[in-house]
Amino acid sequence: MGRRSQMKARRKELPQLTPDGREVVSKATARFVRSGPRKLALVAELIRNKSVDEALEILQFTHKPSAVPHVEKILRSAVANAANVAPDPYDLVIGDIRVESGPMMKRIRPASMGRAVRVRKRLSHIHLTLTNP
Repeated sequence: MGRRSQMKARRKELPQLTPDGREVVSKATARFVRSGPRKLALVAELIRNKSVDEALEILQFTHKPSAVPHVEKILRSAVANAANVAPDPYDLVIGDIRVESGPMMKRIRPASMGRAVRVRKRLSHIHLTLTNP
């Protein structure tokens, strides 16, 4: 085994930690989500540092269009990923949820007097990690 493969093996042994120092149990990522990052960040702020059960309940009763199809979907994906590791994944806590801006789709819309106006359709990337309480 060469030096590079030894370094990779050693790197995998270290537990991943969230910014506040808790060990990551499960991760999920949704990329190129067809919703703006500011809209998703509002929903993400509601469930940050909440338990999975509490977060699902909050998302169910949130009147934001991006709550159910995007954020709840990635949360359920992280719970499914944690089912292999944790005995009861619904007891876990959302350690970190980040919403980053993705690429923009640029479209053109006709405007008055023969002009064209650029329409920017924003995309987002959502990263969610579950930790032990």
